[in-house]
Amino acid sequence: MNKLLASFAILIVFFIGFAHAQSETQIRSDLQKKIGANTKIKSVAASPIPGVYEVLVGNEVFYTDAASKYLIQGEIIEIATGKNITEQRQSDLNRIKWADLSQANALKVVRGNGSRQLAVFSDPNCGYCKRLEKSMQQLDNVTIYTYLIPILSPDSAQKSKQIWCSPDPQKTYIDWMINGITPSGKADCTTPLDKNMAFAKTYGITGTPTLFFTDGSRFPGAVQITDIEKKFSALK
Repeated sequence: MNKLLASFAILIVFFIGFAHAQSETQIRSDLQKKIGANTKIKSVAASPIPGVYEVLVGNEVFYTDAASKYLIQGEIIEIATGKNITEQRQSDLNRIKWADLSQANALKVVRGNGSRQLAVFSDPNCGYCKRLEKSMQQLDNVTIYTYLIPILSPDSAQKSKQIWCSPDPQKTYIDWMINGITPSGKADCTTPLDKNMAFAKTYGITGTPTLFFTDGSRFPGAVQITDIEKKFSALK
């Protein structure tokens, strides 16, 4: 009898899961029709709130109801713990695997013992990137990998090539970003720029600067040094 009850329980769980999957598939189909093909829905899944479903459009989190009548933009916060569920979900979606970064495609600088690692995606014509580079001069015991992604203008591509093709790419980059010394010289060597751009497209890196830490977490924009130090401390 116990085996029979156990088998029956398993069947119930299976059918409930199947029903949920069917429901989420239907919601996705209905919602996709309503919002149009230009906005591609990646997935629909149950949220912590009964009757409310998480909708992923790219790496952006939205919510909808079971009838696909409403598209909700906002955050779900668990009152008992104060946990921002939407923010945590967004953070998880924006993570990368540190091992996926090819260090051969980056400029590299090591300060002190170089124990703390940081990756930065940068455009040489990005004002916020220049501000960040000046701030990061304060960091010690750090290894910084800079991936050039020329996304702002054709001149960004030219400067990126001249930086990479120079005898000392890291020095040429810093001379430009901090000291205003314009890159010059050849721009016809083999560069990793296409690979960096492809990586950026795959992982939704659409703005510069964008920082990544070894746990895969992403910090967009000209992050304050205090926030970078705080993150490094949290990784210990």
